[in-house]
Amino acid sequence: MFCAITQQMDKKDIYEHLANIYLDASSSKKNKKKIRKPSGIKNLSLIGLALVLMLSFFFVAKTHYSRKPLRDTQVALVLYPDVLKINFDFDPAKKEICSINLNGLNLTRYNALGFSIKKDDPKNNVSLRVELTNSFKETAFIYLKEIPSKWNEYKIIFSEFKAISDWSEMSNLSFIVEEWNTAEKKDVVYIEDVKVLQ
Repeated sequence: MFCAITQQMDKKDIYEHLANIYLDASSSKKNKKKIRKPSGIKNLSLIGLALVLMLSFFFVAKTHYSRKPLRDTQVALVLYPDVLKINFDFDPAKKEICSINLNGLNLTRYNALGFSIKKDDPKNNVSLRVELTNSFKETAFIYLKEIPSKWNEYKIIFSEFKAISDWSEMSNLSFIVEEWNTAEKKDVVYIEDVKVLQ
């Protein structure tokens, strides 16, 4: 009898011991899960932050590189930023010239001349001669007829200056008012924002 009771107690002790082991093991698993859970949230927050940073970088890069120039989509090289003034009085003179020295400027990358122009007297009929000369003494010109009395923008394609074959060394750009191309003997012609365009 004594042995049987001892055996039963041993079994009871064994069951308790096994139960304690099982409970300790399951509580340590719960603790491990609890420890991993915050690191998983931390990893998710780091991934979310990286995603937000990548999207914001993409958005900033896209808006920066897709932004268009404010006024014109063409590349321009300004030749004379101020207002040129041709104040003509054809009493003794026969023509008035306003020239810009281009100093051998290479215009092969460009294909047009642009500027704005107006005259003072709305009743006067004025034509303007626009002349280009290169370093090889090739000269070409065109006439702009009936200059307006309010600012008007002009764009002249270089191919219209037919006598110029080499645009690599340009020497002068001239704006000329001639006596025979104006109805009145006196007036003022204004030219501004003289540039070449690609």
